[in-house]
Parts: sequence; C-alpha cells; structure tokens
Amino acid sequence: MIFLSIVIPAYNSENTIIPLLDSIKSSQKVNFHEIEIIVVDDKSKDETVNKVAKWQSGKVKKVKTIKLKTNQGPAKARNIGVKYAKGKVVLFLDADVVLYKNTLFEIVRSFQNDADLYALTGVWDKKQKSNKFFPKFKALRDWSYWINERDPKNYYYLFSTRIAAIDRGLFQRLGGFDTTYKAALVEDIELTYRIARRHAVVFNPKVMVHHEFEDFWPIVKKYFWRSFYWSRIYRERKKFDPVATTGKEAMTTVSAGGLVGLAIVSLLSYLSHLSDLGKIMAIGTGIMMIIHLFGVRKFLLFVAKEEGIVFAVKSFFTGLALYLVILSGALVSLISLLPVDMSSKN
Repeated sequence: MIFLSIVIPAYNSENTIIPLLDSIKSSQKVNFHEIEIIVVDDKSKDETVNKVAKWQSGKVKKVKTIKLKTNQGPAKARNIGVKYAKGKVVLFLDADVVLYKNTLFEIVRSFQNDADLYALTGVWDKKQKSNKFFPKFKALRDWSYWINERDPKNYYYLFSTRIAAIDRGLFQRLGGFDTTYKAALVEDIELTYRIARRHAVVFNPKVMVHHEFEDFWPIVKKYFWRSFYWSRIYRERKKFDPVATTGKEAMTTVSAGGLVGLAIVSLLSYLSHLSDLGKIMAIGTGIMMIIHLFGVRKFLLFVAKEEGIVFAVKSFFTGLALYLVILSGALVSLISLLPVDMSSKN
C-alpha cells in the first residue's frame, strides 16, 4: 500500500533530475514499498524524459513519468501529478533539489505519528558547491530567515514547494494549486493561505534539501514578479505574515528605498549647491541607515560569522539592491491596478 507519493514537476531538468532521484533512493529508514515517484514532464526540450526512463533503482519500484503535450507551468504539472497519486500523503519536490538522507523518514514519521498533521514544509541548507558570491549569499539569506532570524513566537508556515508535503485528500478538497500562475511565482503562497484557513502548515527544520541557487539576474527577475503578484494578494488580505513577508521585513524594504532615495537627493543637492537641503537629506539618510541596519543586523552578523566581514559588507549592498527590486515590484503592481482614467486627470 502506498503511503507517500512524491510528485516532481520537471522542465528541462536533465542535469538535476537524476541526482534528485538518486537522493530519494539513498534515503534511510524508510519502507520503499510504501513510496511512489511521479515525474510530470512539462514538455521539456532536453533529455529529461529519456534520463528518467533510463534511471534504474532496485529500491524504488514504482516510478511513473507523465509527459505533458504542452508546457503548462509547475502549478498545473503538480495538480496533474496528484491526479495519478495513490498515497495518503503527497510530497512536492522541485526537480533541482537533493534530499538529505533522513528527510523522507522525517516526513513519513511526522504524518504517521500525528493524525492531526495535514501539511508540512521543510528548508534548504546553507551550503553551496559554487564559490560565486551571489549563490552563497542567497543560500545564507534564506537559511538566516528560516533558522537564524526565526522568532519562536511567530508561526512560520510557507508551503514551499521546493519541499512540502500535504494530505492528498485535503489537497484535492482545496482544488490544488491556482493554475492562473504559469510560472513559479506565488502559487505556493496562495495555496498556503487556503490551507491555513483550517489547518496548520508545520515547519520541520529536519526536513532538509540541498539546492544550488542561480546567479543574480535570474533571482532579481523572480523577486520582482513574486513581489508584483504577492502585492495583489496582500491588497485582498490586508495583513503581513511570515508566509511572504513580516511587518518587520516590509519596514526593512521600505527603509531600503528611503535610504537610497534620500542619499541620491542629498548628493544632488550638494552638487547643485543647495547645501541646506543637502544637510537635511543627509540627516534623513542617516536615520534611514540606522533603521535599515537594525532590520538586517541579525543577517549581517550571521554572514560575518560564516564568511567574514568583507562578505558581510558585500551582502549589505546586495541585500539593499534586492530590497529595491522587491519594492519596485510592489509599486508597479500598485500602479497597474490604478483606474485607467487617473493618468488623464489634471
């Protein structure tokens, strides 16, 4: 009898899908007769399907590949995968992660030992094989948010599809992921909110995967559009939370915009010989710097300990740039929802 169905949406994943499948096979303390793997190929243009077909495992007997005729996005691919699933619990994995050896055991144990558990999410580690600055920064930033900066009084519950498990019956009753989101944007956040109306999404730090992060510009693009679409969800809910961003994180984001904006105005004022205005703007810049540094202090201390002072300084400016991207996405989202005739008013 199948207990856990692992659903993996894959698109052009020929370089990552086999390491993931191998990590599943290498999992410890699990009964592989109770596990099935469902790979949903989202019309890949590479050798993903062929590589999965050639992958052999003496442990995992039940491996199914579903080939979609058109590219439909990860939300739709996951929903289709669940239609073929037989397990009581569905585990979603991105095709570019690698499991820690005890991760599957932790998931199965958690659901088998707690009848009231309906949804669970894990975390990706802080390590990177790459020596590039930005992938290491991104891994440390995420780890710091989930582990180092975590407020024990807050309820962190993002159903992060990089690794997240849910009761299959609940997922079906909720109607699955919202497929209007074609790319991997905020479909996980939107589903999280629907789950959380009745059930807790439990964060288990022992449920861990490894993920190699992309470089700066692909992440910038994701941050912008994730902020754009989440801002629309925020206007409906009208509250911050640890799912997407806390009130503290929102304040830190705004302070980044204020810091950069005031610094530019201050510089331009001095260059225009408006020294009095420049002084006022400089004072404002200093105040914003203090507010922003307070917001990112735990992260900067964390990366200084992990990678040194130079890395921490670079992290400050890199983080500042990403906060500006997030703020830009939110502002563009706001402007895009303004009535069309507002731009024609005098």
